[in-house]
Amino acid sequence: MSRFFIDRPVFAWVISLLIMLGGVLALNSLPIAQYPQIAPPTVSVTASYPGADAQTVENSVTKVIEQGLTGIDNLDYMSATSTSTGQATITLTFTNAADPDIAQMQVQNKLQLVTPQLPSVVQTNGISVDKASAGFLMVIAFVSTDGRMSSTDVSDYIDSTLNDSLRRIEGVGSTKLFGSSYAMRIWLDPEKLSKYQLNPDDVSAAIQAQNTQVSAGQLGGLPVRPGQQLNATVTARSRLQTPEQFRNIILKSTTDGSLVRINDVATVELGAETYTTTSQYDGKPAGGLAINLATGANALDTAEKVKAAIERMKPTFPEGVEVVYPYDTTPFVRLSIEEVVRTLIDAIVLVFVVMFIFLQNIRATLIPSLAVPVVLLGTFGVLALFGYSINTLTMFAMVLAIGLLVDDAIVVVENVERVMEEEGLSPKEATRKSMGEITGALIGIATVLSAVFVPMAFFGGSVGVIYRQFAVTIVSAMVLSVAVALILTPALCATLLKPPKEHAKSRGFFGWFNRNFDRTTHAYRSGTAGILARSGRFLLLFLVIGIAMGWMFVRLPSSFLPEEDQGFLITMVQLPVGATADRTEKVLDKVRSHFLEQEKDAVEGVFSINGFGFSGQGQNLGIAFVRLKAFDERKTPAVSASAVAGRAMGALQLRDAMVFTLSPPAIQGMGNTGGFSFYLQDMTGAGHEKLMATRNQLLGLAAQDKQLAATRPNGLEDEPQLVVDIDQEKASALGLSLADINDTLSTAWGSTYVNDFLDRGRVKKVYLQSAADFRMQPEDLAKWEVRNASGTMVPFASFASTRWTFGSPRLERFNGASAVEIQGQAAPGVSSGVAMDAIDGLVAKLPAGYDHEWTGLSHQERLSSNQATALYAISVLVIFLCLAALYESWSIPFAVLLSVPIGIFGALLAASLFGQSNDVYFKVGLLTTIGLAAKNAILIVEFAIERQAHGMGLVEATLDAARQRLRPILMTSFAFILGVTPLAIASGAGSGAQNAIGIGVMGGMIAATVLGVFFVPLLFVVVRRIFPGRHPVAGAPAPGPASAPPVGEAGDARSV
Repeated sequence: MSRFFIDRPVFAWVISLLIMLGGVLALNSLPIAQYPQIAPPTVSVTASYPGADAQTVENSVTKVIEQGLTGIDNLDYMSATSTSTGQATITLTFTNAADPDIAQMQVQNKLQLVTPQLPSVVQTNGISVDKASAGFLMVIAFVSTDGRMSSTDVSDYIDSTLNDSLRRIEGVGSTKLFGSSYAMRIWLDPEKLSKYQLNPDDVSAAIQAQNTQVSAGQLGGLPVRPGQQLNATVTARSRLQTPEQFRNIILKSTTDGSLVRINDVATVELGAETYTTTSQYDGKPAGGLAINLATGANALDTAEKVKAAIERMKPTFPEGVEVVYPYDTTPFVRLSIEEVVRTLIDAIVLVFVVMFIFLQNIRATLIPSLAVPVVLLGTFGVLALFGYSINTLTMFAMVLAIGLLVDDAIVVVENVERVMEEEGLSPKEATRKSMGEITGALIGIATVLSAVFVPMAFFGGSVGVIYRQFAVTIVSAMVLSVAVALILTPALCATLLKPPKEHAKSRGFFGWFNRNFDRTTHAYRSGTAGILARSGRFLLLFLVIGIAMGWMFVRLPSSFLPEEDQGFLITMVQLPVGATADRTEKVLDKVRSHFLEQEKDAVEGVFSINGFGFSGQGQNLGIAFVRLKAFDERKTPAVSASAVAGRAMGALQLRDAMVFTLSPPAIQGMGNTGGFSFYLQDMTGAGHEKLMATRNQLLGLAAQDKQLAATRPNGLEDEPQLVVDIDQEKASALGLSLADINDTLSTAWGSTYVNDFLDRGRVKKVYLQSAADFRMQPEDLAKWEVRNASGTMVPFASFASTRWTFGSPRLERFNGASAVEIQGQAAPGVSSGVAMDAIDGLVAKLPAGYDHEWTGLSHQERLSSNQATALYAISVLVIFLCLAALYESWSIPFAVLLSVPIGIFGALLAASLFGQSNDVYFKVGLLTTIGLAAKNAILIVEFAIERQAHGMGLVEATLDAARQRLRPILMTSFAFILGVTPLAIASGAGSGAQNAIGIGVMGGMIAATVLGVFFVPLLFVVVRRIFPGRHPVAGAPAPGPASAPPVGEAGDARSV
């Protein structure tokens, strides 16, 4: 095939340009993301049971739905919560093999079968089934900079004007409003109700009757009498719109003809629909909106669309309102991709420098360099065909591929130059002969390198998505590299190379370099001969290296992904049970003061929310999103996110509250914070009290473990609850209706939704509730009275009593069992894998009947570690089989594969020295090291086999092979090492991931080069002595005379 393109170089250029054109077109269409869709699909089922406590919701709603959601395809695990606000939420997490749309459809179908078993009020309120990723994509804060608007004013503007528009944007799964829109609030006075002998339901009925839209029909509507000349629409009462109109609603008329209006028994105002949460940004009133990404949507595209929509709406903002983004993952994503692109460019430059030093000819250097854009752009085209994106993983794979893809072209160029120098042939003839010698070996070595990564593409789960991105990218680059080496590179060699000049290698810098390299080569051959003469002691040294490799591998801490400085932090606040919103606000003030004053060099702003937390809602909860300054303003370690979080954890140790400052999760859509997460399950149904006691025991053990930090329940503590006992016999004797009693009780202590009103063109809600002065103390219940059948007002004290008890405001379940969620972090300097192992050990000490299940990122980390052994084993097996086929021998592959532990030893040593962990990136780097170590061994082993085939003795052939192959091994190895150097020394956005993959693979390649070139000859000789067999078939056709170097040989002469 190469002969065809040697004679038709234009044809070769056309094919290359078409590949590049396809890549350019793909480049314009490929989406950009931090990661591919790693987070598994999730579907949530939400139901509402107004007035029910958590236990009632769990028994009547949650368990019924759970039991119906069986037999769903690709379901991984299921969690559920039931709250005292009447909310039931069941979240189903699927494997990555699930289609989100099909998963949602199956859940809906299963739900339809159990819906008739649910309480009628739950069915009436409706049950929603949504697909949206867990965790926030971004949090948007709207701030009243001049303080003229309250938090409720700002929140109402967001909900009325912006929320619906943002929810309609493609990619937005759902939104969460931090605040509340307006509602018509009617605050009842029980004493005045008693004065006029009214019940709350009388007020509700009057509102429903007088605040309504009447459909009055038409004047002269069809059918009409003959001769009718007029047709007009008849309008009557419409919905009320102002507090004054509600105050004038008539409740009853007295015997003297006077009227009782709402204004006589209640205070009416335009207030908030809910007072659960209030927000501030840097101490100023604010409202917030959190955006959840739809399952499968592109985070960058969605965030850009949201920001563009807000920019279009800015002219309509009320005066003094500004928008900020205290929690936004997209700047970090964009910077991360930019940093990797810069790393890619640096790698290309460094590889070019290494090639020029070794090839010592600008024309010869240019030929492999031209392979880089062809292969890279072609790889982008392949990514587009597979439906992938430009993300951190594919770009890392590109950087790794830089050092690999030039190898084939280098082999071709070096062999052509050798043939020209030794045989005096013209460039065209030398290229023809050279390609006849090395085509088979090029394909063989590329096959072996690709074989390392192919098994990665077949693993499942989230980690399988990561492996697949690397595998497809690197294998595509390798295949294209071979294609370029067989098509374009020969054509370029035939047209660009010139016969070498005499004595060119003896002048200037290159002369000095060649003379020193020759001395190094001779010293290397002598050293290798000495090793072969003392094979026993060096085999013992090799055994020591292998043992050290195993020891380091076992001791290297594990994790899933490295933590990154993403430009923001999350601070969670939880006060004791029963604490009020005022107390929580004071703690949030201290949090805000610490970050804005003590950390002003690193912090841009703080958006705090009182009443909300990832564990639920309540007056004793709060959260703050801490926005850090731009990365170019935070260049020292002292102002990094981890440093700021560490200082906050120490400074915010408050007596009245637990305060945790955490990093966001490494992967969008897999939780809200970093660290580990698991559910402690009651497997035997021992009950809630024993489960909580066991949880507290576990938290106590975790607090004493130095490997763990900030271990905490991600839920709400049991709280005092006031139980109102109704004596039904007394109530009946007094002529009272239970419906009236329940209605009065519900309105007095909670709130009752009546109907809707119009506020500036939008429909909003009307609520009845007791005024604040009549629901603060248990004794206030006695102030309420209920009208009996004879019209007499009966006080609650006549038929009701109260008592205190404890109950949970939030019950949790996991995979059908009662459970509590617990979160935490590894202590500073401890990996997440070690922390998870510590939790496993602590759970084992708990009483029988309790187990735990990892969830979110922790679940994926466990899957990753479980798959690692199989991944390494399969990769090594595939390499062995490819080598056996290449050499037609079962023993030679052992000589090649025995060199792999040396590279792994170097990777582990580098990771240990620089504090890296055994995460997904390191595993990919380790596989790369395995392939490159095997490739270096192949370069020596293949030459030795050919020398043996031409009559040389084993030792002589091995020494000759080692000497002749040293130059191409060093050149290709240094090209790769310098190619990944920018990854290893990276800093700034995304540097954690770059270091994780760069340091390991760089250390492995250095060891595979520096130590491998000595141990490979030794291992080959030992294996051949044990298994002499027949002479195996070389990976390429015999090069002719015994003196002619084979595949990829670098001649000593260089032209300038």
